[in-house]
Amino acid sequence: MFKGKFKILLAEDDLNLGVLLVDYLQTEGFEVNLCKNGDLALKAFQGDQFDLCLLDVMMPVMDGFTLAKGIRMLDKNIPIIFITAKSLKEDKLKGYDLGADDYITKPFDEEELLWKIKAVIRRIPDNKNEVKAEIIKIGKYTFDFSNQSLSIAGQTKRITERENEILNYLSGRRNNVIKREELLKDLWGENDYFFGRSLDVFISKIRKYLKDDPELSIENVFKVGFIFNVPEE
Repeated sequence: MFKGKFKILLAEDDLNLGVLLVDYLQTEGFEVNLCKNGDLALKAFQGDQFDLCLLDVMMPVMDGFTLAKGIRMLDKNIPIIFITAKSLKEDKLKGYDLGADDYITKPFDEEELLWKIKAVIRRIPDNKNEVKAEIIKIGKYTFDFSNQSLSIAGQTKRITERENEILNYLSGRRNNVIKREELLKDLWGENDYFFGRSLDVFISKIRKYLKDDPELSIENVFKVGFIFNVPEE
């Protein structure tokens, strides 16, 4: 059994297998969120915090590889284990290229999966939470970068890793023009349409998070990028 609740996102369209895995992993002390397709899994990941992802490769609506790409945009470090009915070398190489930590091929024994999960967990650095605190004032908000949180008037909201990185990037360049292509390359490593559309979604969410301080704004600069307007203290 694990101390605390280690939370797993399980994306599996075979509901019989999915329910069996949920029951088994819960008896081993894990909290598991089961989603029956990749689209639902991505939405679950966007709205919650997870410690590890188990992703079936062949799923309706959105396959496991596309889902993994979306998850990696939100959190580049979260462990991912692919579940697949195929043992093709090409599939495994594609999965590892997307940042997979391991693979398990159907049919498999639940105990084998458990040991793979434990092996991945052991590779997570023990000091991942021992990061020097970095707390920033943004208008009326307190931004805790290390703990991925925004606080105002005694209310605290946990944000995703990617939202955290973007807000930190904006805050470090407040009241200055931020070029869109530079932001994308600095945080994503490349500037393309897919990442650009995702950035727009993240910026929209961050605007909503900051709505309780009317003096804050993320201003669009046409064909250039953004200005994060923050009153000088």
